[in-house]
Amino acid sequence: MRKLAVSLVTILAVGAGLFIAANHVNLNPKHSVGEILDSHRNVSVFYNGAIGHVSERNVAPDGYNLGLKYQCVEFVKRYYYERFQHRMPQDRGHAKDFYNRKLSSGTLNIERGLMQFANGAGEMPAEEDLLVFGPWLLNRFGHVAIVSQVGADYVEVIQQNPGPFGTSRERYKLVIEDGRPRIDAPRLLGWLRMPKPADPANGDKAE
Repeated sequence: MRKLAVSLVTILAVGAGLFIAANHVNLNPKHSVGEILDSHRNVSVFYNGAIGHVSERNVAPDGYNLGLKYQCVEFVKRYYYERFQHRMPQDRGHAKDFYNRKLSSGTLNIERGLMQFANGAGEMPAEEDLLVFGPWLLNRFGHVAIVSQVGADYVEVIQQNPGPFGTSRERYKLVIEDGRPRIDAPRLLGWLRMPKPADPANGDKAE
């Protein structure tokens, strides 16, 4: 019984240490919070200091909520805002909330105003897709990133807030299973994409 109590205390202590470390302002003295680390299509990735650190809320000039600086969500929302002038109807929520598990692949995610595709459902990922990762033991909020490159057998992403010692670029293996492409990445749910614009000449409606 005593050993069990000691084990529980140890687990709680480790957990508390991880929580404090995750929310410390800056764990990597090689960078400063707010420093530009990378960019894609002229949209910058900023250093956050620690995974749980939040500087303030970033709001666009028109009042649109871009998210909390410099979380992963803030980057992908700012990316779509700056690149496509896209404003998500639902402008709040954690990374995991970007993917609606109730939707069929290839349908419109109304809350985000983007088409949603499930990983391995048949759609090939493309540059500038918004990847959504589910939560895990050390991150209950999930993660989001932007596809920066698609190769013959890999997908590269650019991301913000991967951790104080993480990298802004990461590559995952792209595999074909039964004719369907799948990104071999732990906890990847799928990706979101801008709907195709309508073509009035053909009487098309926007997807």
